Amino acid sequence: MTEDENQIRRRRKGNIEKKTSKRKHRTERIVAIMSLLEITELSHSFGDNLLFRGAELSLNKGEHIGIVGQNGTGKSTLIKICTEQIIPDTGRVVWQPKVTAGYLDQYAKIEKGMTVKTFLKSAFLDLYTVEEKMNGLYSRAAAGEMEVLELAAQYQEQLERKDFYLIDSYIEQVAAGLGLLSIGLERPIAQMSGGQRAKVILAKLLLEKPDVLLLDEPTNFLDKEHVTWLAGYLTNLENAFMVISHDYGFLEKIATRICDIDNEKITKYYGTYSEFLKKKTLLREDYIRQYSAQQKEIKKTEEFIRKNIAGRKSKMARGRQKQLDRMDKMDVLEQKEIKPFFGFAGLPLTPAEHLTVKHLSVGYYYPVLSDLNFSIKGGEKVVVTGFNGIGKSTLLKTLVQQIPALQGKFSFSEQVALGYYEQDLAWEDGTRTPIQLVLDAYPSLLMKEVRKHLARCGILSKHAMQEIATLSGGEQAKVKMCLLTIKPCNFLIMDEPTNHLDIQAKESLQSALAEFPGTVLLVSHEEAFYRNLAQRIINIEKAL
Repeated sequence: MTEDENQIRRRRKGNIEKKTSKRKHRTERIVAIMSLLEITELSHSFGDNLLFRGAELSLNKGEHIGIVGQNGTGKSTLIKICTEQIIPDTGRVVWQPKVTAGYLDQYAKIEKGMTVKTFLKSAFLDLYTVEEKMNGLYSRAAAGEMEVLELAAQYQEQLERKDFYLIDSYIEQVAAGLGLLSIGLERPIAQMSGGQRAKVILAKLLLEKPDVLLLDEPTNFLDKEHVTWLAGYLTNLENAFMVISHDYGFLEKIATRICDIDNEKITKYYGTYSEFLKKKTLLREDYIRQYSAQQKEIKKTEEFIRKNIAGRKSKMARGRQKQLDRMDKMDVLEQKEIKPFFGFAGLPLTPAEHLTVKHLSVGYYYPVLSDLNFSIKGGEKVVVTGFNGIGKSTLLKTLVQQIPALQGKFSFSEQVALGYYEQDLAWEDGTRTPIQLVLDAYPSLLMKEVRKHLARCGILSKHAMQEIATLSGGEQAKVKMCLLTIKPCNFLIMDEPTNHLDIQAKESLQSALAEFPGTVLLVSHEEAFYRNLAQRIINIEKAL
């Protein structure tokens, strides 16, 4: 081939590369315009715990995304990075200009004394402001300033276009769907339980209809019928959302995309949750095959180099070494699936009655449950059900004497040694590590024993030395469970223990409770969790 021909080839190649580069940049610009959110080269860690390494994610207009991953992989952290509550170590998080994002903050401050209806109406504050301006203009027109009528009419048209006069109807629809009508729209939020309060905040968020909804475990405080309503609402929503949930039946209904956080990466799958599971399994198997083939090739090449680097084929061996150096080596696919083991230290308990409740009324300022009567025998597995906010948690807190009974009485037998799991993830000192918390509770334990207990409950060594407040909800729940497993007891009282737990942890807890020889009194909104466990169900709604 002549020099001229070589130059022509190089020129053609350069032109092709330039065109390819232009097309690539054009495509990237189009994607950026379509995307409501672009996350690139995201890396973040807590101490030695690396959550993301060069992770990427895009959220497009109207996309319905479910975020999944084991406890501690960074799901909640991702949402907090999106809302700028956490600044990542490196990477770019770019929202399209003027995009509104609504985040479900269950601990948002609410003005003291505000009723449910007033709070929900605040979702339309801008429209009420427009109405006030319009009424002011009409008052001025009535006083003779006729020139303001045109502006007043424009305000009225704006209100009609945004369905301002249907606000009360919208509020009632959402309030009914989430079970707030039964609580009462005129009820002060300060008098509500944590679960009820969270529902009110969710209702306001849905009424605001931001361009993007960011929801972290929204079903934790919802009853079955309200979960069904929310699933239908989200499915029909035109706006985009990202939802974290360990309720995979719920995700199956609402999500058309799944973002899986695994091995410090975010992988986006198109399709439902069940389709994602199949695709991930196939991709993992294919990766393992490719990795094994590459490792065999590397081993074969290294063996050839070792044998021939100093012999007649040394030139060929050096060439093979250069090929090996240039090879794009596949990473080891780390097996990070953590399967905790919960085992409760049981104490002997006879089959006699060990809890008697007579005409009991419970509540904080006034009774939320009145005239309760029931008894529980040794070894029974009893589940308390009833709509969210009816007072199930209040009943348990009364039984463990965190709050006093308002009327009536209850008594445990002398044999009973209580173990209590409280659903709230609250710590006196959020800077304490899991190791320190276990040692605080059980100072006689050796460090080796503490680490062993935490590891059995799914807390890795690096998480065991991390501040408890920086751990995920699932990891914090496992630490609480670990503290409970160490204490010998024969009567377990548990309030929504599956909140925040991934599927592996739920299965372990289910087995542990089934094998526990003592009594279990359980509050849970997950029927699938307690269905095969419960020997008796106390429906508080029927007791009212």
